[in-house]
Amino acid sequence: MEFHTSIILILGIGILGGTFGAVIFQHLHIPQVIGYIAAGLIIGESGFKIVTQTDIQNLSQFNFFALGIIGFLVGGELNFETLKKYGRQFSAILIGEGITAFLFVSISSAAVIYFVYPVFPVAIAAGIVFGAIASATDPASTMEVLWEYRSRGILTTTIIAIVALDDALAMTLYGLATSIARILTGDSASILQQLFVTFIELFGAVFTGLISGMLLIYVLKRNREKEKTLAFAIGVILLVIGIAIAAQMDVILGAMTLGATIANLAPQRSKELMALVKNSSAPIYVIFFVLVGAQLGLSKMPVWLWLIVVFYVIGRNIGKVLGAYTGAKISKAEPVVQKFTGFGLFPQGGVAVGLSIMAGQHLNEITFAGGISLGEAVIFTVTATTLIVQIIGPPMVKLAVKMAGETGKNITEEDIIVSWTVNNVLSGDLQFIKEGDSVASIFKLFSKRDNLMYPVIDHDGKIAGIITLEALKEVVAQWDTWEWLVAADVMSPMVETIPQSMPLKDAMNTIHLLNVEQIAVVNNEKECKPVGILDIRSIRRQVSEEIIRRQQVHPAARGDAQHVFSS
Repeated sequence: MEFHTSIILILGIGILGGTFGAVIFQHLHIPQVIGYIAAGLIIGESGFKIVTQTDIQNLSQFNFFALGIIGFLVGGELNFETLKKYGRQFSAILIGEGITAFLFVSISSAAVIYFVYPVFPVAIAAGIVFGAIASATDPASTMEVLWEYRSRGILTTTIIAIVALDDALAMTLYGLATSIARILTGDSASILQQLFVTFIELFGAVFTGLISGMLLIYVLKRNREKEKTLAFAIGVILLVIGIAIAAQMDVILGAMTLGATIANLAPQRSKELMALVKNSSAPIYVIFFVLVGAQLGLSKMPVWLWLIVVFYVIGRNIGKVLGAYTGAKISKAEPVVQKFTGFGLFPQGGVAVGLSIMAGQHLNEITFAGGISLGEAVIFTVTATTLIVQIIGPPMVKLAVKMAGETGKNITEEDIIVSWTVNNVLSGDLQFIKEGDSVASIFKLFSKRDNLMYPVIDHDGKIAGIITLEALKEVVAQWDTWEWLVAADVMSPMVETIPQSMPLKDAMNTIHLLNVEQIAVVNNEKECKPVGILDIRSIRRQVSEEIIRRQQVHPAARGDAQHVFSS
């Protein structure tokens, strides 16, 4: 019986393999995205060939979906006030890192090609195409690292802004480069015409994302159900992706504009939606990066092209670091931004691969050494450099934010609650009521403290019941009985307690189910001796204080960083 690898089987193998790879690499303190790509290499063209190029082609629409989700979430990280305040700084860094990487790769690639095939126009044409593609930064793997390490601060904000805007710059440079390349090699392509087409594509993507964002905001304001909200959001994202593909516009830019629109025009409503999309998209990230690794087939690459690969990687990385530093220095950015931004822009992925595929279609008529077309050379080179840069890129992003002291700062309430037990939020000041205490003393205790309930203990120190402020209301008017009534007369039986070792998340779920604000905490379920009261208000206060403490940035990264993030 002949065995066929179905799309469903490929997805299953990819998600499981990528997840196992991520776990292994995380244990080695390497960003998990490398694990995804490694799994793809094993099952793809460079490995066991379980996934073929035909399979990858069949899944190309899924890749667009993944890029759309990533673009949407990147857009959700952008704040218009931040862009307005730091616009000069971001623009200087963007132009610096993009143009410098373009120049370094263009010159070095052209020199190598001229050495192999000494035809000056062809060498220049090839060099500028390589340079334009090298200017692109992969938002997917960059954001994956920033999310994985919970990064937050001025450097993180700068990197997010640059990778978001870098897409448009790379497309513009690519449009110029391919037009010049075709003119230099005898084609009648018009630079102005190509610039106009590029402008229409970029403007169309932004316009589509903006209008779709307005539609999604309208839906958000009239819907309160999480499941339906998520379904509407995914539907609108798919709509933007579909329109962008049909009109040959930039998928990432359209989805990014969609995310930025709702994040800025409906900030409160968008927070929950962004969290829903992000939490439900993990399998999409996994299979996307697995497919990136699976399509990296390098066996057919001519030997001389490896020299271009070496110069491409070195020139691109130096260009990113030097250009970002220069732009940040000129715009008087924070020291950590000047030092580390370039290292956060190393990853190269979806955008560069997409541009290389476009180059393969548009530049096949330009041939040089060994009858290889410029389009084929671009695809081969970008494939190899993507593999190399995706191996070194994510660790460099991690290093950049770690050196800036920004890892582990993007903490949510849920993160704190999941990591704590009940014991973390218990105060040391605990008051008990004994069964024989008078009601008068109990009233005095309630009047001095904010608790709504207290545990009542028996002569063995075990919990016998509870007294609530609500229960005392029944005897508040009978003041003449306060001295002879005792706790045992007014206490309620203890319905439920929680042990101090219980995970805080489980304890809060118990409080929610019982519909109370406080619950008695015991040392363990066997001895049942009270050790405190768990108060939902106190939990929220302590969690908020812990978030603020953990989000304090490294001294070197301070300055104006506290103004970067919107509330």
